[in-house]
Amino acid sequence: MAKLFFSYSHRDEALRDELEIHLAALKRQGIIEAWHDRRIGAGEEFDHAISEYLEDTDIVLLLISPYFIASDYCYDVEMQKAMERHKAGEARVIPVILHPCDWHTLPFGRLLATPKDGKPISKFPNMHDGFLEVVQAIRKAAEEMNGKKGTAKTSQPATPAATSKTAKRTPDVRSSNLRIKKTFTDREKDKFLADAFEYMANYFEGSLAELERRNPEIQTDFRRIDANRFTATAYVNGSESCHCSIRLGGRRSFSGGIAFSYGRSFVENDNSMNESLSVHDDGYSMFLKPIGFQGRGDEKLTFEGAAEFYWELFIQPLQR
Repeated sequence: MAKLFFSYSHRDEALRDELEIHLAALKRQGIIEAWHDRRIGAGEEFDHAISEYLEDTDIVLLLISPYFIASDYCYDVEMQKAMERHKAGEARVIPVILHPCDWHTLPFGRLLATPKDGKPISKFPNMHDGFLEVVQAIRKAAEEMNGKKGTAKTSQPATPAATSKTAKRTPDVRSSNLRIKKTFTDREKDKFLADAFEYMANYFEGSLAELERRNPEIQTDFRRIDANRFTATAYVNGSESCHCSIRLGGRRSFSGGIAFSYGRSFVENDNSMNESLSVHDDGYSMFLKPIGFQGRGDEKLTFEGAAEFYWELFIQPLQR
C-alpha cells in the first residue's frame, strides 16, 4: 500500500476534500492510504507531525494554485522537502494543478503534472472529469510503487522500536465524506455572479482573437460597453455572421443573472434575452444554472462551463 501525502494551502481545502472523495476506490482496494494535516491529533506538534509523515510517504501530491505558491510553509518547507526526496528516488512527487497560475518555471515545473497538459481542475466544465484524470495518474504511480515494494528484499526483521514508530504513523481510519452544508450569503452570491461575468468576458475576448487568428476569412469584434455589458461579433469576409450581447443583472429579477441576447438592442433598460444564467447552490458549492430557454435547464455549470455554453450559442451560425 502506497502512502500518500497532501501538500496544499488551506484556501484550497474544499478541492482537497473533493479529491479525497474521488480517491475512495483506491483506498477500498488497498492501493493507497492518505494523510494530510487535518489528521494531526490533539496535542501533537504540528511541524513535527508533518515532517514525520512527509519523510515516510511514498507519493506527495502538490495541490498547485496561487495560494499554494504564496504559502511560505507549502513552498519553502513541504515542497522543498518533497523535491529532495523525489530527486533521491525516495518518493514520487505529482503536481496537481487546481487553478491557473504561473507554475511551469518553479522547481516542480518539469515534472509530469495532472490533469493532462497541466489543465487546471477549475477550468473543467465538469470538475469531476478533472479529478478522474488525477485519480488515474495516482493509481498508476501507486501501483508502480507498490510493485517495487513487493519485489524489494527485506534485510532485518523490524525492531520493536521500528514497529512502534510505524504504528504511530498509521492514520486513523475515517470517512472521506466530511463535507457539511453551509448557507451562502447574498454577498458571496453577488461576488460569484460578478466573477463569473468577468471570466466570461475574458473567455469571449480570447476566443474571438483565436477564432480570427485561425481563420483568415473571419474578422471579429469584442466590445466592452460598460462594467456590466459586452458584445461579440464575427464577420465572414466582411459580412456579419453572428452577434451577441451579454449583460450582468441582479440576482432577484427575472431578467437578472447573466443574460444572453442575439439582438443589438441592448440599451440600459432593455430586458430582452434568449437565455439567462442564475446563481444556485446545493449547500456545498455555488454554480450557475440556465433558465432553460435553450433546453439545458438542469445543468450545473462552472465558470468555464457557463462561458462555453454561451460561446456555443454565439458561434452556431458559423458551424452550420
